[in-house]
Formats: sequence, C-alpha cells, structure tokens
Amino acid sequence: MNLTVIPLLAERMELEFDVFDALSNTLAKNNTELQEGDVIVISTKYISNSQGRIVELEKIRVSKQGMRISKEYQLKPEIAEIIVRESDKIFGGIGGFVITSSDNIMAPNAGIDKSNAKRGRAILYPKDPYLIAEQIRRKIFLRLFIHVGIILVDSRLMPARIGTSGVAVACAGIEPVLDMRAKKDLNGNPLKVTFQAVVDNLATIANHKMGEGAESKPFAIVRNSEAELTDRKISPTETAISPDQCVYVRGLSNSPSN
Repeated sequence: MNLTVIPLLAERMELEFDVFDALSNTLAKNNTELQEGDVIVISTKYISNSQGRIVELEKIRVSKQGMRISKEYQLKPEIAEIIVRESDKIFGGIGGFVITSSDNIMAPNAGIDKSNAKRGRAILYPKDPYLIAEQIRRKIFLRLFIHVGIILVDSRLMPARIGTSGVAVACAGIEPVLDMRAKKDLNGNPLKVTFQAVVDNLATIANHKMGEGAESKPFAIVRNSEAELTDRKISPTETAISPDQCVYVRGLSNSPSN
C-alpha cells in the first residue's frame, strides 16, 4: 500500500483550547476517520496557540543581556530578550539570527516565530511537547481503541540549503529512529553509524502538504508509513544529541578560523 498524506483544514483558534477536542472536530468537518497505524502530524505553532504561548512584544521588559544580544545581532530588543529567556545556550549568530539550544533543540532565535501571529505578537515553542504528544496519543487510544503515532512538527532551515524542511520537535507512540547499523549497503558493506531519522522524515513529508503560510492545515495524517508504533514513552534524548556532539557545531567551533 502506498504512503498517503491527508492534510486537514481546521478553524483558526484564538484563545487557549484542547488540542484533542480540536482534532476531533477537525476530523469530523473533513469527513475523515483515523485508522490503526496512522501517524498524526501536528504543527507546533498550533500546540503553542493551544497553550497560550503567545507574547505581546510591547509588554516585554528588556534586560541588560537582552540589550547586548540585540545590539550584537541586530535584533529588536524585545525579540532578543525572549531569545535570552527561552534559550539554555546561545552559540552565536549573524545579523537577524541567533543560533540557540533549548531542551536539546537547536534552532534560530529559540524557535520564536512572528508568522501566523497578530501584529506585535510572537509565538514561542510549546511547553512540554513530548508530554503533550503522549497525552494526545493516549486520548485517541482511550476514545477509539486504535494505536497511532503523534509527531509535533516545526519547519527548520537546514545547513547550507535553501528553504525550510520539517523537523520533529516531539513525538509519541512511534519509534523515532531506525537503527541501520550492521545492515548492508548495495555493495554488501556493513553500515557502521547509520540511523534513519524516521520521525523527521515523516515530519518533512507532512509539512510539505500542511504548508507554511495561510493554508490553515495544522493537522496531517500520514497513512501506510510502515513506521513502527509503540506504547512505550519516548524520551527527548532519543531524537536529539547535545550540541557538543553535533558534527556541524563541533566542526565550526574547531575550524582554524576560530
């Protein structure tokens, strides 16, 4: 059976809301039913909206560190201050962008986004994304008695590439990585370090159909993915490595120019 992606058109939500209820209503309005083995991909912005993770920039009080980051990277002081608050570590950056890490998620500007937010506001990354994904998975099982995977997707710039790709910020009910070590390539050579990023690959496929602008498709169903589903709780450490183990971060920090 062929892999299928079904994006779901949803109503725009303004205030805090229950994502499971919103998903149920969206499925009904799209005349779509979930099936055993489906993987449900949900926009992180949608999750953040449900949590009220939206800030009004004019109410932000800027600290000395925020002002320093603002001047160093040519950012608005309010954005710089939010970056400081949301980040565990700031690695550096260029004009308009700061590379940060928070909960082992590396992202420009701590994942802060002003798109799909009203003027003068910014959307932050969701709180406890793995917990949220697991809660949605369990509610679906208790309501429908089917096993599904959940992926919370964000769009991300890739090193030295034009455009954005989907990335799994969190997941539940699905094995996030496929260990290919000891398997053989086309020439019969054993693979030594290869892992396939299953949830990131599915996130990108779904994100392509969900869109980046005014599509209002915060949900997508990936069907017949052949991904391995699981009832065990997924840890954030299974999909991310610390920055000091990242080949890009280590490679740049150890370059002769530094």
